[in-house]
Amino acid sequence: MSTATNQPLKESTVPLPDLPWPLLQSVAALADAPLTQIAERLRQATLPYQASSALVIFTEDCTGRPQKKAGAEEIISRVSIAELDTLRATLSDDSPWYGEAELAGRTRSVLALKHASSRALLVLTDPRPADAENNTGLDWVTYLWSIVARRIQEKVADAPPSYLLESRAASAERIRVTAELTDLHSTTLETLLAALRSSSLDDAAARSTVTDLTAKALVGLRTLSDRTTDLVEEPVATSFERLREDLRPLTRFSGIDVEFIEPPLNGRALPGEVAHAARAIVRGLVLAMMEQPKVSRIRTQWDCDGENLLINVRDDGGGELSADAPSIGRLDRRVQALTGRLRVDVMPGWGADVFVTLPLDPPSRPAGDVAGWNLAARELEVLQRLAAGERNRTIAVTLGISENTVKFHVRNLFRKLDVGSRTEAIALAHSHGLR
Repeated sequence: MSTATNQPLKESTVPLPDLPWPLLQSVAALADAPLTQIAERLRQATLPYQASSALVIFTEDCTGRPQKKAGAEEIISRVSIAELDTLRATLSDDSPWYGEAELAGRTRSVLALKHASSRALLVLTDPRPADAENNTGLDWVTYLWSIVARRIQEKVADAPPSYLLESRAASAERIRVTAELTDLHSTTLETLLAALRSSSLDDAAARSTVTDLTAKALVGLRTLSDRTTDLVEEPVATSFERLREDLRPLTRFSGIDVEFIEPPLNGRALPGEVAHAARAIVRGLVLAMMEQPKVSRIRTQWDCDGENLLINVRDDGGGELSADAPSIGRLDRRVQALTGRLRVDVMPGWGADVFVTLPLDPPSRPAGDVAGWNLAARELEVLQRLAAGERNRTIAVTLGISENTVKFHVRNLFRKLDVGSRTEAIALAHSHGLR
């Protein structure tokens, strides 16, 4: 990536004018957007201020679908996590950055913004000001992006069980596909290495050069496989450390001593959805406890029994925290969305003790629970074949229809299931019991 002639742009200090009505409408649309549509709505909201060929969001909050894309198909269909990861690593802060980056297989002009707290990345390809005479366009794009990044965090934390199932299934499918590709290409590269290392080949220099290139490619594949796993799962100790960092600004000025009891280092890794929600739940509990009078100490502890994340948050107040309080009710709904349990034990004069249990595995869904998709009989047959791993040609032969007809049904399935790829459709089918 070349940055020699491109410097980070500092956020504009120009006071923003009163919000125009179209912008207010855009903000309302973003606030109401489901995760599957948030990229498209953000693109529509930013186009009046910053034209672009495509918009890509890379967020590790959504472990099942870390990319959210809208715009030119030749870009959004080819952009990779590795490219986005590399671009994000070059950004030193959350200031807007103009430059050139490798994206969707070639060098492109981009505008990139990294959200400070979530580290989510926004990329606009081929950016150009929509109004050259108005220098506040970049400020509006930054403003809208901050709303979306926060909104993604909130929606993941408040996600219903159905989202958890589908996201977990998509994560598992991505790991499976990556592992299969890694195994396939690793076998090929290892075979090449074995042949190149053979003394029966004559040109030693050529063997040495190709051996080095092949070895680097093999390391790259293994790195890709490891990175895929990192996006889907988070070590429990790492997640707890992120919680500590989240609470540090709050505890620094509150005058209340917040004690952190470390989880075991060898505890089972947390699914990303559980890790994000757990931190949000603990933050909410700590805030609720701080609102009580006479609280001077709060202790939070995580543990893992192999099947559940076990959370305990305790204060030394007067035992005035009520399980019926609205703040606790909101947190309990978050816990229930993850099919977990929340219990509040209050002893007057001795403080409150809150226990939360979050299952690490999603609940099983009854087989064939797909009635809400309103699929025609033939569409359901095609989906079942897709879920079984069959390709279009095989499906066509099995069902006695043409391959073009199969493609027609697959496009309809994408629309009805609100997915953008074959992999997402398969993952969603698996999460609903179709195999």
